[in-house]
Amino acid sequence: MSTGGGRPAVAIVSDDVLQRHRLQEATGRFGLRPGFSGAPERILGYEVLPDVDLWLVTLEDEADHPALFDHLLDHTEAPILFGIDAAPKPGTRDFVRWERRLLKKLEKQLGPLEETESEEALEELGERPPELPAAVELPPWITPAAPGQVAEDIWILGASLGGPAAVKSFLDQLPPGLPVGFVYAQHIDGNFTEVLTRVLGRHAHYRLQRAEEGMRPACGQVTVIPVEREWGLTPEGTLTEKDTAWPGPYGPSIDQVLLNFGDHFGARCHAILFSGMGNDGAVAAPMLRAFGSNIWVQTSETCANSAMPEAVAATGCTSLSGSPEELAKALVRTLADAALLKQTSSQDVT
Repeated sequence: MSTGGGRPAVAIVSDDVLQRHRLQEATGRFGLRPGFSGAPERILGYEVLPDVDLWLVTLEDEADHPALFDHLLDHTEAPILFGIDAAPKPGTRDFVRWERRLLKKLEKQLGPLEETESEEALEELGERPPELPAAVELPPWITPAAPGQVAEDIWILGASLGGPAAVKSFLDQLPPGLPVGFVYAQHIDGNFTEVLTRVLGRHAHYRLQRAEEGMRPACGQVTVIPVEREWGLTPEGTLTEKDTAWPGPYGPSIDQVLLNFGDHFGARCHAILFSGMGNDGAVAAPMLRAFGSNIWVQTSETCANSAMPEAVAATGCTSLSGSPEELAKALVRTLADAALLKQTSSQDVT
């Protein structure tokens, strides 16, 4: 429970300026408020400590600061986490994993930190008309896909807080007939999946469908991945539910969705990471990029929370960033270019 109302506040104590900076950035991505950040010497000068919900303490050598721990214990009732691992270089896989270990420690003290949309917010989103009229038409050299046609190419849409609004704007801009299937992994309360599918499909040409056993990802459809247990693909390409929960703190795990679909589709599996907290997707996206896949992200200024797309972008694996509307236009251009190249290649052969 936050002592100051709203999101919990955290104090950071370290004798390393770089570590303080990286801890500040990481806790900010988890939605925590800054309560204090400074060297141990500053804390020893405080008779009244800042009113925070948690103290994070990381020191190069605890023996250099023998009075610090007694001072903290005597002057605060907030929990204190000692010995936080040093943060590695941002943008690396080790950094992403360090952040996730840190998140687990924080949630043990503070409870779940990720915010997701409420049912009321989703219903309100469904009542809004499209912000812009559909501005993208299907280029004539793209052969329209028949509804329900098995998709050979997959675009995974990953999102957390702010994701439903962003994904809705993206889908609303797409013309019908694109020869791809969409897979939607959204951190959300599992009870709201039905509302999510109804609201996001209200003005789009693409039908949202909760994943079902034996289903194949299809053109004209957005397959919504359930929250409760992990889903993957059989060797034949049909969806299958596993007996285990999603790895990681939140479901569905966007990293695991990328890995499961990437393993099957390879370079024909692409991803767009929209608004969200945390860094889900930052481990698997570079692996997918190694196949030659497209990894795109929503621009920070258009996100309700930019932590997730920024974490993926920091890995250096992304090739495009834009607003949801710009990403929709870019997808149509990308598919049109591929179709035109295929037609040109066919003509050259004949």
